Amino acid sequence: MKFKTIVGCVVMLSSALAVQAQSPWQQKVKDELPLLGHRNWIVVVDSAYPLQSGAGVETVETGADQLAVIDYVLDSIKNSEHVQPIVHTDAELQYLQESEAPGVDRYRQQLKNRLAGVSADSVLHQTLIDQVNDLGKSFHVLILKTNMTIPYTSVFLQLDCKYWGAESDAKLRARMKAADHAPAASSAH
Repeated sequence: MKFKTIVGCVVMLSSALAVQAQSPWQQKVKDELPLLGHRNWIVVVDSAYPLQSGAGVETVETGADQLAVIDYVLDSIKNSEHVQPIVHTDAELQYLQESEAPGVDRYRQQLKNRLAGVSADSVLHQTLIDQVNDLGKSFHVLILKTNMTIPYTSVFLQLDCKYWGAESDAKLRARMKAADHAPAASSAH
C-alpha cells in the first residue's frame, strides 16, 4: 500500500512540475514584463522578420505558433498591474489575399477575435520597423520571433501605463500650465 501511495505522489509531483515548466521565451516575458513600462514594446513576429541590431532591441526565437505567443503575451499584460497594450498591426495584412498567402483569411479572423476590446490600429510595416529602430536607442523592445510563415503578420504591442492614462495626464498638464500663469502669492500681510 505504501508503494502505491509513493508512486502516486511522484506522479502528481511530476505532473505539477510539468505544468509549471515554461519555455525559455515564456520565462523571458515573465521576467521582463515587471521591468517594462510605458514606451517599451513587445513585438510578436513571423519567421522572416529581420534581426534588428539596435542597442535596446532584443530578439528571442520562440519556435512557437504565433497566435499562441500572442495569447500568452496579451494574457501576461492583462494580468499585470502596471501596463496595458496599444496594438499596431501591419497595414498590409488587410490587403493580402488567400491565393497569395494561404491561411491569411483564417489568421486575420483569429487575430481579430484576440484583439477584441484592445486599442488597435494598422500601420505600414516599414514604418513600424523604423519605430522599433528609433525606440531601441532609448527604450527596450522585446521581439518574439515565431514559426509563422504568412507575411505581414507582425503584432506590435506598445506598452502604456495601465493606472495613468492620456486623459489623466492631460488634466495634470492643464493644471500645471494654469499654475504657471497664476499670479504669485502675496507675502505682505
